[in-house]
Amino acid sequence: MTEPKKLYVRTFGCQMNVYDSERMSEALGADGYVQTDDIEDAELVVLNTCHIREKAADKVYSDLGRIDQIKRRREAAGQEMTIAVAGCVAQAEGAEIIARAPQVGLVVGPQSYHRLPELVRRAGAAGHLVDTEFPEEDKFAHLPERTTGAAAGGRMLPAGPAAAFLTVQEGCDKFCTFCVVPYTRGMEMSRPVAAIAAEARRLVTRGVRELTLLGQNVNGYHGDGPDGRPWSLAQLIAHLAGIEGLERLRYMTSHPRDMTDDLIGAHRDIEKLMPYLHLPFQAGSDRILAGMNRKHTANDYVRIIDRVRQARPDIALSTDIIVGFPGETEAEFEATLDLVRTVRFAQAYSFKYSPRPGTPAASLDRQVAPEVAAGRLERLQKLLGDQQSSFNAGCIGKVFPVLFEKPGKHAGQLVGRSPYLQAVHATAEADLLGKILPVEISAASFRSLAGVVRMA
Repeated sequence: MTEPKKLYVRTFGCQMNVYDSERMSEALGADGYVQTDDIEDAELVVLNTCHIREKAADKVYSDLGRIDQIKRRREAAGQEMTIAVAGCVAQAEGAEIIARAPQVGLVVGPQSYHRLPELVRRAGAAGHLVDTEFPEEDKFAHLPERTTGAAAGGRMLPAGPAAAFLTVQEGCDKFCTFCVVPYTRGMEMSRPVAAIAAEARRLVTRGVRELTLLGQNVNGYHGDGPDGRPWSLAQLIAHLAGIEGLERLRYMTSHPRDMTDDLIGAHRDIEKLMPYLHLPFQAGSDRILAGMNRKHTANDYVRIIDRVRQARPDIALSTDIIVGFPGETEAEFEATLDLVRTVRFAQAYSFKYSPRPGTPAASLDRQVAPEVAAGRLERLQKLLGDQQSSFNAGCIGKVFPVLFEKPGKHAGQLVGRSPYLQAVHATAEADLLGKILPVEISAASFRSLAGVVRMA
């Protein structure tokens, strides 16, 4: 019997990359690959990359240098290794990756990974291959049926036996001046409702209890519904909520311009939709927001949040914020702090502005000095950290339904997620994995909660 080929996948960046890594692993699994956690043992290494910030791209090249040493050792021992760079860095830089790192055999963009087995074979025959086209066919229709738990990584909610990601929309038409997504992921494309529901049902049969619906602009979803008309994200959520065995739904990442009345109403009306909303505002200054081409004002954002809280008073809010956008003054940065104080967030992700080649903002004058941006980020993160700690502390004494997803670091401990996406640690038996149980919160830190399972 032929030994299976070993595959190692490393994921950088967003939740959609976690989903994409799972799908790439499944496509390669259908071609005879099995995953390994030991890169030294891999015949194929796939780096699924992120191009949102410069450091993420730099880390890819740093990793490629280390992987090259492993590749050389394997080849000296008569063992093969193919290195593939996938994802948004691959799409943005294409053949430049092979020019800088000739050990790379395959460069493949995020719209072509459904053809990975074929591309790996062609790269092996040719020595090097670059495929960063935007093919006409629907890649999702050419992928094998879903499995779960294939990839590791991600900055929010890892996919696993009880929770999974499901991409429903890709690309973006907003063209924020700081963002590479329209250039690396293409224009907005929404999957049909029937295809999404079929994938969701397959995941539920494998034990998934919670789905996070993904898209670069997920609340701009407009996929074809069973009635032949475009459906909104709210309609899709209501449809998926009817799947027996699926207990929880989430979605990310959203744009303020697409927070429609029916989506806000879904937070009030659909019990399975968790009380958590990730809605980036990026900056608190209207002039900076205009320079970013966000097409909303700070006051627009506050009014949206007011409506969301009227619909679901207990909702937890998360956001993305950029400091140091070109031309940002101290007063404009203070406007960002003021907006954070007004809204109050349970979680947030904040970054220094990073010029991305090819984006309009990269060529703007008045780039903010790195040390100034770093100082502003430190002040912002202090405020956000205080708000997150306060939100978590306010959970002590409350009882939350917690979906247990994985073993904890200590014996006899499980880790799950609250409705508000907080990690919750509790003493519990392993047979409770995949179950949703009431947990009384007894302690809180900045990053997580701890509690006691209250069995009926």
